Amino acid sequence: MSDQTYADTDSYSRGEAEPALLTDTIGAVLARTAERYPDSLALIDAAVDRQWTYAQFRRDVRALAAGLLRLGVQPGDRVSLWAPNRFEWVLTQFAAAEIGAILVVLNPSYRRHELAYALKQSGTSVALAAERFKDSEYAQMLADVRDQAPELRRVVLFESDEFAGLLTEPTADESARVDEIAAGLSASDPINIQYTSGTTGSPKGVTLTHTNIGNNGYMVGELVAYTEADRICLPVPFYHCFGMVMGNLAAVSHGSAMVIPAPGFDPAATLSAVEKYRCTSLYGVPTMFIAELALLDTVAGSGTSGGSRKFDLSTLRTGIMAGSPCPEAVMRRVIDEMNMSQVSICYGMTETSPVSTQTRTDDPLDLRVGTVGRVGPHLEIKIVDPVTGDVLPRGETGELCTRGYSVMSGYWNEPEKTAEAIDADGWMHTGDLGVMGDDGYARITGRIKDMVIRGGENIYPREIEEFLYTHPDIVDAQVIGVPDAKYGEELMAWIRVREGAEGLDVDAIREFATGHISRHKIPKYVNVVDEFPMTVTGKVRKVEMREKSIEMLGLG
Repeated sequence: MSDQTYADTDSYSRGEAEPALLTDTIGAVLARTAERYPDSLALIDAAVDRQWTYAQFRRDVRALAAGLLRLGVQPGDRVSLWAPNRFEWVLTQFAAAEIGAILVVLNPSYRRHELAYALKQSGTSVALAAERFKDSEYAQMLADVRDQAPELRRVVLFESDEFAGLLTEPTADESARVDEIAAGLSASDPINIQYTSGTTGSPKGVTLTHTNIGNNGYMVGELVAYTEADRICLPVPFYHCFGMVMGNLAAVSHGSAMVIPAPGFDPAATLSAVEKYRCTSLYGVPTMFIAELALLDTVAGSGTSGGSRKFDLSTLRTGIMAGSPCPEAVMRRVIDEMNMSQVSICYGMTETSPVSTQTRTDDPLDLRVGTVGRVGPHLEIKIVDPVTGDVLPRGETGELCTRGYSVMSGYWNEPEKTAEAIDADGWMHTGDLGVMGDDGYARITGRIKDMVIRGGENIYPREIEEFLYTHPDIVDAQVIGVPDAKYGEELMAWIRVREGAEGLDVDAIREFATGHISRHKIPKYVNVVDEFPMTVTGKVRKVEMREKSIEMLGLG
């Protein structure tokens, strides 16, 4: 795969050649697992107290696949999925793969304009969705944007009789048609579109294949030694690769059980599910683990009074922490107090399916808290000079690039954007600044772009700036990230307003944005200014903005 020779002192590393890459489609992987472990638990949804063995799970997946065919879905059609974590989500994920439909996964916190954009840009023909979740009325919002999604011809709600009908036992002819389609699919076929925001302000549809996500889930599971005896508690969202790839696909490729503790993250529900279903693995971004530890502290402080109780976490052995850097103190507590001695750290991005580097279960603690691990099997990483593209010596900071089976096939219908991200030699340029040690372990030191990571969610300021420009009183806007004890970073908007405009404060911005952009994208802080800090060449100095903001807010 390498196109040049690297010295031992270069910031370059190549992963192991074992285990061998999977060459099957996701449907074929599920079929093999169900045949091998028919009576092992495949899926548990704690909220509705339902369980499936692998034989039962594959039966329902095939029934739903046949149901999608009855709706007119064909291989290559885009099927959008909009819901929180629930068993129907997982069934739909695998049913779409079974017949070669491309699953468009939508963030449950999307508002109307984000929803309309994704449906239209992907060319979605059928959408499956929950009726509602929290304060989001999905059914109504879908109805509101139908005229903006010209190719959308069918919406099916999970709570409806229509969806129940899709799960009825297929006829012999329908089963034969599912088999016929499955046999004609290739592992190189696109199977998933995930929208990630871009600095241009418009989300980009990351297009991933069976090979991309099937192998990434498999390799992640291999590095934490999953078997059919494992049960993985998944409070992380399925719409993100963390849930659907590192969770669901890692489980199915190893015969492990997927455990859904609740539709959305709830620390008590998560720990209760670990206890009740004897989970061996637990996933989360650092803020999730912090919330769970806080709950354990509350329980420890109150004993069994006030309805609190202790949680039995003795079955845990491993898990995955990803999304943002984990403080060492938190990692130590997770290992010591949550019984997760083999917890692993992963690093990656949606465009790389997502994991590029991962700590191993036997790595010493300092590597698990101070690095993002080393390159995964069948992958390459390098650190390059962001300007020249030259590989840097180990120990020097530059842009982290990755190459291999995990790199996306491209951004959906955006070849120019794809070419900007993946160079002619197949290297994905992550935009992250990193440094590689002599041992090959990488550390992420910053971001070339202005991306903000809030509680594990990647937020791109340009998208929010574009939205703020639509306010009649705002003439210019710049969004930055500032430190936050709970979420790692929070958003702050610096805005310039038209002459005569008054009362444009954080409450007014929040009111303007609510219902139009996701809650986690609404700035927590607003600073109205006459001008922005600028360079001599006329570029906005966001670094200076951030420094002034930290001082202004007393966050230093």
